[in-house]
Amino acid sequence: MRARALFYARIALLTMGLGILLVPAWKANFHVDSLTPIAVYMCMVAYAAVNYMFVEDRRLGPILTFSSLSLDVVALVYLVVVSGGLQSPLLPTQLLFTMLFVMLFPRPLAVVPPLMTFPVVALIQMEVVGSVTSQDMFLLIWYCVINCISVYVVVYLHQREEMKHLEIVRLQASLKEMAVVEERTRLAREIHDGLGGSLSSLILQAEYIHGLAKDDQMRREITELKAQAEESIEELRRALTLMRDDFDLVRGIEDACRKFESRTHGLKVSFIRLGRERTVSSESALTLFRVLQETLTNVVRHARATQAVVTLRFEEGSCSLTVQDDGKGFDTAAAPPVGHYGLLNIVERAQRVAGVARIESAADRGTIVSLTVPLAGASGLPSLIPAAYAA
Repeated sequence: MRARALFYARIALLTMGLGILLVPAWKANFHVDSLTPIAVYMCMVAYAAVNYMFVEDRRLGPILTFSSLSLDVVALVYLVVVSGGLQSPLLPTQLLFTMLFVMLFPRPLAVVPPLMTFPVVALIQMEVVGSVTSQDMFLLIWYCVINCISVYVVVYLHQREEMKHLEIVRLQASLKEMAVVEERTRLAREIHDGLGGSLSSLILQAEYIHGLAKDDQMRREITELKAQAEESIEELRRALTLMRDDFDLVRGIEDACRKFESRTHGLKVSFIRLGRERTVSSESALTLFRVLQETLTNVVRHARATQAVVTLRFEEGSCSLTVQDDGKGFDTAAAPPVGHYGLLNIVERAQRVAGVARIESAADRGTIVSLTVPLAGASGLPSLIPAAYAA
């Protein structure tokens, strides 16, 4: 937008330049009777057209704009010198170029080309005339002061504009986050009141039927039904805490290990936490928890293990979960059996949170499944996973 504004400003200046070349009285005042001014004018028209053609190019556009503006300053110096030097009526035009340089390239060194106009004109005048009068010195200092004030004002306004823009962006991000939190809270409340109430009613009904049942087989089935309903409502509570961003990862993993051990005969599940606890994003926390559930389920179903050790390690930029069992193990080089997607799901979950999944196992040597996820603000981790389980 600003580059296009430059083009239209240049059109106005070129129009005035054309008047200087065509109006006889103006030609006499500015001493442009030779062919040199015409050649300079044609060059200005040419590079202005080229600049306009590439103004939208992100790579060439800024380079051509800066170069063409610098050439404009050179042309201005020539016109100022031939029309009176520091006394030239064209010299105030330099202020326009200072403003354009500052607005288009708000960096300290970018204003050097227009500011060089004054010393260059003064030096040329010294060479041609041999002296600079006190009035010339006053004009030189006056124009320099005006330039400094203009640069300060434009830079100040530009910084205020940038600060307001950043503030608006931050407010928009905060509003989006608040909207997401509000919607998640609403969904959590609806799920709690709807599905949670239904599961609670199912548990109460199962307890009532259990008291009425006389057959032992029926009572066992009802007990199992109640246990499944309780597990479902516990899973629901866990999902709701994740939605509300108050899920305690360490406590959740510790509780899951305890419940797996209590519901599984012959499997001892130990939990170890290492390092100072750090904040893990809700998505990464859910991924770690789901991987733990999937891994322990695989241990119970397939490993024939007697012991599983769960380790949660917090480090400077990452959090890792490791599950090691003493089961029968398997060949990681072999492709997963058809219909078995547990390990593949672990890898896919890791990829969604820019994490690293490792699966190490061998026959009769147990299995180690680990997942490392970056903490908030940390960069992603390189993927190091067995080819057989790559997504």
